[in-house]
Amino acid sequence: MDIRDFMDLSKLQEIQDKFSNATGLAAIAVDMNGEYITEGSNFTDFCMKYTRGSAEGQRRCVKCDNECSGVYFCHAGLMDFSCDIMLDGKKIGAIIGGQILPKEPNEDEFRATAEELGIDPDAYIRALRKVTISDEAKIRASADLLAVTVNTLVASEYAHNANSGKLADLSSEIQHATEIIDTINTNTHSLKSIASKQKMLSLNASIEAARSGEAGVGFAVVAKSMGDLSSQSSTIYGDIEKSVLEVTASIEKLSSLYNGQ
Repeated sequence: MDIRDFMDLSKLQEIQDKFSNATGLAAIAVDMNGEYITEGSNFTDFCMKYTRGSAEGQRRCVKCDNECSGVYFCHAGLMDFSCDIMLDGKKIGAIIGGQILPKEPNEDEFRATAEELGIDPDAYIRALRKVTISDEAKIRASADLLAVTVNTLVASEYAHNANSGKLADLSSEIQHATEIIDTINTNTHSLKSIASKQKMLSLNASIEAARSGEAGVGFAVVAKSMGDLSSQSSTIYGDIEKSVLEVTASIEKLSSLYNGQ
């Protein structure tokens, strides 16, 4: 399942941006293939330009992205997180980010890391000093809150999309049922007209049979049978019309409920 098929990604972007602004944590959303589906929020030069910008740093970061989950310390000494986006028990993407310090950094240790990665230590430290520092417990709580918020939004968007499709199908079926009822009404009126003509023919046949005396006795029996059938048909057509009116009322009620959504 592709999250793009039902999700309004602008809503996801808005939540992600507000989360990053409120907590100082970086964040970005990806699909099942690891492709970005939002723009990054609050990412720093320390990670994007320097750490991931070096060949060795990129290799280590990709390893972390593929193997780490939850809240964890990345190879550069920062705290990162990865929250699965789930729908009906299946993973359809993730929110990843973090890039935040849980305490004041030991700059000597980061200088050593810069040298391992082949990065200018002074530039690395200048970028490090711009990274947000927060309490570890707050970082973990923030990541958990983002996971709950995003998954709630995704579930809501999916349900809304699914219900919109069902309502469209309902509208189509109501229209189809209305067309069928119109056809039944037309045919029933035609049959009632035929029944009336049969009754007139039966009456005329009875009159002619009476004029013919004994020679018309058999014809009179047939005429009477035609009259009886005509009367029965009229009753049946009346019942059909009554049923059609009841069905029409139900369809109109469904239509009004649909239009009121």
